[in-house]
Amino acid sequence: MRRVLVLGGTGWLGAALVRAALADGAEVVCLARGTSGDVPDGARLVRADRREPGAYDALTGAWDEVVEIAYEPDLVTSALDALADRAAHWTLVSSVSVYARDDEPGADETATVVEPEDLTRYPDAKVAAERATAARLGDRLLLARPGLIVGPGDPSDRFGYWPARLHRGGRVLAPTPEGRFMQVIDVDDLAAWLVAAGRAGLTGPVNAVGTAVPLADLLAEVAAVSGPDAELVPVDDATLLAHDVAYWAGPRSLPLWLPPEAIGFARRDGSAYRAAGGTERPLRDTIARVLADEVRRGVDRPRRAGLTPDEEREVLAAASR
Repeated sequence: MRRVLVLGGTGWLGAALVRAALADGAEVVCLARGTSGDVPDGARLVRADRREPGAYDALTGAWDEVVEIAYEPDLVTSALDALADRAAHWTLVSSVSVYARDDEPGADETATVVEPEDLTRYPDAKVAAERATAARLGDRLLLARPGLIVGPGDPSDRFGYWPARLHRGGRVLAPTPEGRFMQVIDVDDLAAWLVAAGRAGLTGPVNAVGTAVPLADLLAEVAAVSGPDAELVPVDDATLLAHDVAYWAGPRSLPLWLPPEAIGFARRDGSAYRAAGGTERPLRDTIARVLADEVRRGVDRPRRAGLTPDEEREVLAAASR
């Protein structure tokens, strides 16, 4: 039986990975503090703080696969020191945020990455993690670079904002969609591929991304599934910015809205992912899964990303003057 070690496994993507590895017939062990909850049934949790001495001591023997989700330098290097020599294959979950330019639609894995000058910045830390891991693992390493990961339970609240908001109905503030695209990958599709790629010994960098679709088409699909009676009200960038609406994510944002100069961020070349067996379920299926989860969690709950009802009403009123 294959032995798979997930460094994490209690969070969102980590738990999806564990479930996929268990379904694949592997023995799965997770190393985590356990503060995000327990691991899925069938896996074994080794509770440890990876910043403490002896954190890896309970992980004995060799591993067919190690999956690293963290990118903080001290966590990445400590895991490599403890486990690299006992791992037949290693997967580092990185990000398309490592690329230096976002204005090149269709860019593939050969595109230039940022220089890691400030490791407090997410892209810099991801590149540093990639380089440290590659230096230690060589040809045993898969660098998986997902784009926007979506699905039930997403803690970022980015994609889920739209099914939840359209489900509530009424006039829905939206960015003008012309010329904009979005590219998502379902968390369970990504997890299944990561497990299969590890089993196959796939190496090198791979953009684990779905098909890029026009933002207008994506919002239309969300509306069809979530709120056919809602009215999308597109508002131009200048007006949104003038009223302190933020791009992409976080408080007082319009999630998935990107600046015009980032036209390539959500249009990465995903051919290597598909050639390596990566699949993507129909977008409508993912939207339905996310909507069901949003309804379960409460479409009116406080969110980490998006506009509150009061903020949205304020901007809509200003835009109609």
